[in-house]
Amino acid sequence: MIRTSFNDGWQTRRKVNFFAELVGPAAPFQPVDLPHDAMISEDRVPPDEGATIEGGAGAYFPGGAFEYRKTFFVSEELSGKRILFEFEGVYRDATVHINGAYAGQRPYGYSHFTVDADAYLRYGQDNEIRVEARAHQDSRWYTGAGIYRNVWMLTGETVRIAPDGLRVTTLEMEGERAVVEVATRLLNDSIALHSLDLTVGILDSSGNAVAQDTTRVTVLPNEYAMARSRVYLPEARRWDVDSPHLYSCSITLSKAGEVVDADSVTFGIRSLQLEPDRGLRINGRSIKLRGACIHHDNGPLGAATYARAEERRVQILKEAGFNAIRMSHHPMSKAMLDACDRHGMLVVDEAFDMWTSAKSSFDYSLHFPEWWERDVESMVAKDYNHPSVIMYSIGNEIPESGSAVGAAWGRKLAEKIRSVDSSRYVTNAINGHLAVMSELAAQREKLQEEEDGAGINTLMADEADPADGISASDLVTERTAESFSILDVAGMNYADSRYALDRDAFPNRITLGTESFPTRIDHTWRLVEQYSHVIGDFTWTGWDYLGEVGIGRPLHATSPDNSRGAIGAPFPYLLAGCGDIDITGHRRPASYYREIVFGLRTVPYIAVQPPETHGKTFIGSPWAWSGSIASWTWPGWESKPVTVEVYTDADEVELLLNGNRVGRASAGPDHRFRAHFDLPYEPGELCAVGYRKGVETGRCRLASAQGPVTLTAQADRPVLTTTLGDLGFVSLTLTDPQGTCWTGVDRPVCVEVSGTGDLIALGSADPQPVERFDAAECPTYDARALAIVRPAAAGKIHIRATATGCEAAETTITVE
Repeated sequence: MIRTSFNDGWQTRRKVNFFAELVGPAAPFQPVDLPHDAMISEDRVPPDEGATIEGGAGAYFPGGAFEYRKTFFVSEELSGKRILFEFEGVYRDATVHINGAYAGQRPYGYSHFTVDADAYLRYGQDNEIRVEARAHQDSRWYTGAGIYRNVWMLTGETVRIAPDGLRVTTLEMEGERAVVEVATRLLNDSIALHSLDLTVGILDSSGNAVAQDTTRVTVLPNEYAMARSRVYLPEARRWDVDSPHLYSCSITLSKAGEVVDADSVTFGIRSLQLEPDRGLRINGRSIKLRGACIHHDNGPLGAATYARAEERRVQILKEAGFNAIRMSHHPMSKAMLDACDRHGMLVVDEAFDMWTSAKSSFDYSLHFPEWWERDVESMVAKDYNHPSVIMYSIGNEIPESGSAVGAAWGRKLAEKIRSVDSSRYVTNAINGHLAVMSELAAQREKLQEEEDGAGINTLMADEADPADGISASDLVTERTAESFSILDVAGMNYADSRYALDRDAFPNRITLGTESFPTRIDHTWRLVEQYSHVIGDFTWTGWDYLGEVGIGRPLHATSPDNSRGAIGAPFPYLLAGCGDIDITGHRRPASYYREIVFGLRTVPYIAVQPPETHGKTFIGSPWAWSGSIASWTWPGWESKPVTVEVYTDADEVELLLNGNRVGRASAGPDHRFRAHFDLPYEPGELCAVGYRKGVETGRCRLASAQGPVTLTAQADRPVLTTTLGDLGFVSLTLTDPQGTCWTGVDRPVCVEVSGTGDLIALGSADPQPVERFDAAECPTYDARALAIVRPAAAGKIHIRATATGCEAAETTITVE
């Protein structure tokens, strides 16, 4: 079917009750273009001042119902054709009305779905489509609300290629030769029999034709037909993480020489193998998954899914050393899948965070029994042609997984996936604690009494090491055995104590760490490398996110009596704070530490704990880093003691301050890849030198900012396009004249955008901001902020940023 963007010309408002409008003024609609997050521009409220989605879990945003409408003209020429609207994602409980008539719905907020419009359209005149969405105490993280992904209008003949009806499968691989099957689902809604010619064309990444096939297909009235074509590629190039070669497959459906319909997809040729003694292999090569769990929001953009924002995240995560992403805990966007294909990032795509047992008051569990099959089918239809997808996850920390009934549900889900896609593996991210939570009722009740919002995360935070013992207990072993047995890969959250145990107890079990504490990556990764049946690890999280506020905040005891950490943080906290990379895309010290642990970086890395925390006891959760940053600029703290962290794989590291030796300490894997030094702060240059067997392996420097504060503006790319979903990301930084970040002198930055683009978001990595992301001014945090611009037409976008005491910073982006 012909696919046309349906993103522009919408209006939105909070949904208004019809009867309320009869007695009062109507709430005005505001113009918007999609994708659009209706929640991110709402004012956040403390829990005691208004209803929020889930308090800190939802970042203190108010819930509610939202409605969208759009007027569009349908020409007489389209009468008699098939017209559908495709929604890539609406959060949540979406209902669609066309010209006042109910046309369809979708309860799940992460599934793409289509709505047949034919019966409700008026041809040769204007039509109206309305979409309603609701978000209310239905999630454990920030979800956003509204039509947050793309919408398409699909038009076609009564005989046509079905939406998502083109699937490409690699059947055989031998040397450079590959055999590919192209399966095309054809629909015939007419009362006549139709015989058509179907032509398949395969192009390589350079656009060269490498294979073609034509076949005759007859489709009976009011039925469908599946046409399968085998094509042979004698010199096929493989898709891999290091060489993500992509092909394109085009389908043309014609009758009597006239084209009736056409479609195309990209795909990759690669093989997957899985064995306990050789682990995961791609194209015959063993690989360990260096994984990042991520949520779906894009920081200052909220949940709005722009293609460039998704690609930028994938690129930064890849550059930071990750080779796999687990989308948590819902299906990944099409845009991110496309980016993973292009950049060689492996994907574990997850279906659900709950099945029949609710985790929030009004969550998807209320709809799961009726809708789960359609949502699984939707996920697989979206993922099928993406070589980056190697595994489906049927759930995350599902409470039922420790019961017989839960195992039966898991079997239904796993077999459903295998029935529609047998080419990939199935996992389930099982948390052993949750599986036996009924037996831990006493601890849970105590925690709930002591702390608002306590639960499984609090239990693990307070007892990270004892929790490992619970995961390896006979009780967990027994209660999870069936749930694990139905999977190709046993996904385990925070259960690396089972890795050695399962090698002997379950010799055919292949394991994946689907969530792990970022602060224990050195321990966890050593186990991943040691055991062949453990195919990788996914940290929580690779990228910071909105909601679940404060689980990674660096807490310190303020008194001897305050020695217990807490999960969550009070208003106005916004961020979880546990990501290797912050919401603006800036790598935090934990990211460089992980890169060293992975064996991908040999140069040391220096991070400095804030001087005000020196001497205080750290009581942060296992998701919390120390609060250190890569800065040797601490104005006002001269001669006061500070703690310097040095990360390195070298045996020893020497620290120099202004050329003078501070000390030398052991490091490397035997010392958790780190060394600590206490010294008085003195401006200048700090240098860490790594040594292995007395030979220098590399050095890292931090310099203090000096001189006047300068504001800089740097665009991530000099040229944008008018292609759907493109964005420009402009980094705003306070530096000295030499380009060193001036931390400690944060100030408000005001941004003006003119020309052929618009400012759509402005923000920083401040974990507890009071400003909204749709404002034109925000304070820097650790000397940084980020402006995001959207191109509107070809031409030039001019960005001008100002800050108190600084000359204006300007940059220009070309739009083609």
